[in-house]
Formats: sequence, structure tokens, C-alpha cells
Amino acid sequence: MELEKAFTRAIVQSISWKRLLLTFPTLMICGILIVFCKAMSVHATPWLKLGLDFLPFFLISGLLLSLGVTLTKMYAFEMRNIPVNVRRFLASSMDLIIGVSYLTLPQLLIFIVSWVVLGFLFLLKEIPFIGGFLSVVLSFGPFLIIFASSLLVIANLALLFFIAPTATILSLRKGMILKKVGMLLKRQILQGSKLFLLGIAPFSFLFSLLYFSAALTNATFFVSQNPLMIAMELCFLMIPFAALMSPAVVFFFNFSAESYLILSYENRDCRSRPCGIVGCMVCAPKRT
Repeated sequence: MELEKAFTRAIVQSISWKRLLLTFPTLMICGILIVFCKAMSVHATPWLKLGLDFLPFFLISGLLLSLGVTLTKMYAFEMRNIPVNVRRFLASSMDLIIGVSYLTLPQLLIFIVSWVVLGFLFLLKEIPFIGGFLSVVLSFGPFLIIFASSLLVIANLALLFFIAPTATILSLRKGMILKKVGMLLKRQILQGSKLFLLGIAPFSFLFSLLYFSAALTNATFFVSQNPLMIAMELCFLMIPFAALMSPAVVFFFNFSAESYLILSYENRDCRSRPCGIVGCMVCAPKRT
């Protein structure tokens, strides 16, 4: 029953012009970075192409995490009917917004190391006479690296989902943030996984639909093979893409806030209070 109320609140509050105005330009920046990497990979070698396909997802995760912390905090204030001045709100939260983005650096470093190892395997394949034999024997290496990179992208989404509301409450205490998330998932890993899948479902469905539409448009309408023209075409395509994805991203972080307070053992007694579950995110920093 509480889960259904939380899901409904997150959907209803996903149409908020203040949070949508913050989300849209952020997604545009992320989209431009993805388009830039895509344009660079048009005539790139297979190793470079693989790296450029994965790299932007790790580069934009810090920006999305900062956005998530901002949206989560605004969501908590709006649910308590506390007026939010966007300019003052961002100015007062800037240290937190910038500081929390560094939590995504370990995943980026892990991917870069994996990419370098993959490049070494590609070099072994080019050795005269024995390169073909080595590529067959070591074929499991690129497979495992690509598989691990895909899992790392999913882990990055889970990081955004669970860390954004935790960082909102625990501020810049990075060690406490990771410890708190670990405690929540250790105690209720099944419930946490269910909430994560439920939170990402609208985002995944809409993204898949828009990506299919963009790919079909690219195959039937775009004709240029020039990397610069391809980048420009994709940049213009990114405008409606980011606009349509903005409500799904806002919902994702709204529901992450709801999920954190559902999972949090310390805040379960708040369900019976008049302020409601999300209202506790306003007063929680005072108690911690």
C-alpha cells in the first residue's frame, strides 16, 4: 500500500516546471557529450569505437548524480509545500552538488583500466604469424571486459538511484553515504532491487522507444556520412529527445527519494506522522 502511494506521488510530482527546467539543459549537455563521442567513433578503429561507446555513460554519471541530489532535495521541499527559489537553492547547495559528483570517479577509473587492457589484447592480435592464434586463445578476454563494462553501466544507474537521496540527507560525508547505502541494501537487498527495477522501468521503456525512433530516423532520413554533419544532425535530434526524457528522469529521482525512505530502518516510524514519508527528508539532516 505504501509502495503504491510512493509510486503515485513520484509520478504526479514528475511534472514540475522548476525541476524540468533544470533537467532539460542537463540532459542536453549529456546528449551533446554522447553525440561528440559517437561522431568521433564513425571512422575509428574497433578498440577506440568500443571505448567511445561506453565512455560517455561514465563521464555523464557525475553530472546526473549532481542533478539527482538537486532534484531529490527540491522534491522533499515541494512535498512539504516549502517555497523554492531555484537560484538561491542552487547557490546554497553548490558545495554538495559539486562534491557528490566525485563519487562516480571510481567507476570511470575502473573502466579506463579495463579499456587499456582491452587495447593490449587488440595489440597482441596484430603480432605477425602468431596474432591470429593469440586472438583465438584470448577471445574470452574482450568478452569478459565488454560484459563487465555493461554491468558497470547498470551499476552506475543503481548508484544514481541509491546515492542521490542518501547524499541529500548525509551531505558531504562520503564515507557515511556509501556506508549507509551498503547497510540498506545488505538488510533488504530484494526489496531494494525491486524498488530499483520499478524506478527505472518508465525510464528504460521511454528511452528504448526514443532510441528506436532515433535509429529508424537515422537509417531512413539522414544521408550524410560526414562525421561533422552526423554530429550536427544528432545534436538537433537531441533537443526533442532530452525534452521527452526529462519527466522520466525526474520520476526516477523522485522515486529514488521515496525508495530510500521506504528502505531506511530509522525512518519507518515516520510513516504515521502527518508530514508523510518524503517530508522527513527535510528534517532528516537536522537529526543526523
